Amino acid sequence: MGNKKQSSVWDFLQNMGKTFMLPVALLAFMGLILGIGSSFTSESMIDVFPILENNMIQLVLKFLATIGGFAFTYLPVLFAIAIPIGLVKHEKGVAAFSGFVGYTIMNLSINFYLIETNQLADSDKLQQAGQSMVLGIQTLEMGVLGGIISGLIVYKLHNKFSYTQLPDSFAFFSGVRFVPIVTSLVLAVVGLIIPIIWPFFGMIISSVGSLIQHSGVFGPFLFGAGERLLLPFGLHHILVSMVRFTEVGGHLVVDGKDVFGALNIFYAQLQNNIPISSNVTAFLSQGKMPTFMFGLPAAALAIYHAAPKENRHKIKGLLISGFVAAFVTGITEPIEFLFLFISPLLWIFHVVMTGLGFMVMNVLGVTIGNTDGGVLDFLIFGVMQGSYTKWWLVIIVGIVWFVIYYFVFKTVILKFDLKTPGRTVDKNESNSGTDNSAQGDNVASDMLLAIGGSENILSIDNCITRLRLVLENAEKVDDEKLKELGALGVVHLDKQNVQIIIGTRVTTVRKQLDAII
Repeated sequence: MGNKKQSSVWDFLQNMGKTFMLPVALLAFMGLILGIGSSFTSESMIDVFPILENNMIQLVLKFLATIGGFAFTYLPVLFAIAIPIGLVKHEKGVAAFSGFVGYTIMNLSINFYLIETNQLADSDKLQQAGQSMVLGIQTLEMGVLGGIISGLIVYKLHNKFSYTQLPDSFAFFSGVRFVPIVTSLVLAVVGLIIPIIWPFFGMIISSVGSLIQHSGVFGPFLFGAGERLLLPFGLHHILVSMVRFTEVGGHLVVDGKDVFGALNIFYAQLQNNIPISSNVTAFLSQGKMPTFMFGLPAAALAIYHAAPKENRHKIKGLLISGFVAAFVTGITEPIEFLFLFISPLLWIFHVVMTGLGFMVMNVLGVTIGNTDGGVLDFLIFGVMQGSYTKWWLVIIVGIVWFVIYYFVFKTVILKFDLKTPGRTVDKNESNSGTDNSAQGDNVASDMLLAIGGSENILSIDNCITRLRLVLENAEKVDDEKLKELGALGVVHLDKQNVQIIIGTRVTTVRKQLDAII
């Protein structure tokens, strides 16, 4: 009983982390559009390229900046819809519809409570009263947490009532049709309760945010190191989302509006052409850049040079693909999982260096925001925003990180004779430069057997780089066979929850498994 409860908690936390990626992925893309639009409309960029002053060009760029601000403006709604989609196992469209219904009615109910208790603030005093406008409804300023609360409740209601059969007279409202109905009733009541208890939760959130914000330079260090520590378990998205979208990541008044969360504040300042605060970007892309753009590529090079010369060509494709993923997109797992399970010492070193990257960038006053930490963020939100971002410091610190990573990795690999790729060549390494998806269902069928067969799988899903499995018995999983078939690593969270790190082709692998099952 205890093991089942523990597994359900792991499963829930994994799925929660995964659901955050749907709105975050959109936010990252919209952020790039916003960054391009705002950078070319800045005075510093116009001074360098006078042609940008053309009215038509400025109109197009302002249009891009306006469109890019969409995800930032409606982020709570996106979370309210995305969480039910990600967590429910069936009828995801109904879950999304119910998510929107529940979030809207919850805010309407809050508005009703504020009106009836004479707490509705005047339009020019919303900020002081902790209120804001959401979808045209004056309600409490809950930010993305409002969307998360609504989304989680809808998920529970969907699971409980999607198979409800009402009496014949009301049979039309049975099944999935009943989900948005019960959602509207429950969230209406929740909306009446929230204004009563929200000050207590607000105090807790504010205390956590204050702790991080008052940790000085160690705040970014703790965040960066903590995010890497949680990565093997797939729970890092939860920490990241709290800092990016809630008061834990800071609070600032921008253009007369209360804005909470480091990424939200960054986008608000960018959208309003306000100088970016280094206290905000301390938790964003700039902290990742020394490690993602320089450190991990150096680690890959060290792994390559530590391999015997006759084996290097066999691992070149694996390392190059890992380098491109980390340097360009900020997807680091393809390199990290090459050493995570081989050397805890190198992993702890990597965790500490990532935290130090956040701390050093903050101490130097660099102001480069967004989410990924790759070269696109560096160019769009660093170089193209002008000299005030101090983008050149990323290169200087990055070179230092490159040297340290290369020296430490090569020394540790050789001194402790670590079996990194190329030092024990097997089927996986010899095929690592090729795409196993080309082998189609054969590889997927073999993977299914290595997992323990379809009868061992309770649920299967994926995030950006890993399969997330809930199994009847995790002990049936053949880790070595999966690695031979192309897996970068296998993480056993408990007796039922297993993650198989595949890399960026994970969606193809999951679809092949789905088709076979």
